[in-house]
Formats: sequence, C-alpha cells, structure tokens
Amino acid sequence: MNDVSKMGHEEVLRVELEELRREHRDLDDAIAALQDSRRADQLRLRRLKKQKLFLKDKISRIEDKLTPDIIA
Repeated sequence: MNDVSKMGHEEVLRVELEELRREHRDLDDAIAALQDSRRADQLRLRRLKKQKLFLKDKISRIEDKLTPDIIA
C-alpha cells in the first residue's frame, strides 16, 4: 500500500514537472519574440527572464525529488 501512495505522489510530480517545462518553453518563446521586436520593453524582458529562472529552479527541485540518491 505504501508503494501505491508513493507512485501516486511521483506521478503528480511528473505531471507538475511537465507543466512547468511547458511554461518554461513558453516563456523562452515570449522572451525571444520580445527581444526580436524593435521596441523591446526592458522591464518586461527582465521580469520574464526572472520568472523563467524561478521556473528553472522549481523544475530542478522536482527533478531532484524524482531522482533517487545514489551513494557512490
């Protein structure tokens, strides 16, 4: 029964991870589009980059939870 609840938790983390990766890609596209425009709003650009870094950190934390610790 413990394995079932653990598997459920891992599945939830995997779904959340995929959603965060999708958001990260979307932000990457938005940043690229903004940088390509002639009149890029620098404040908006900085905010998008900061949000992208926040998502990257969140993605890393979830990946760490999903990756088992291996003692070498």
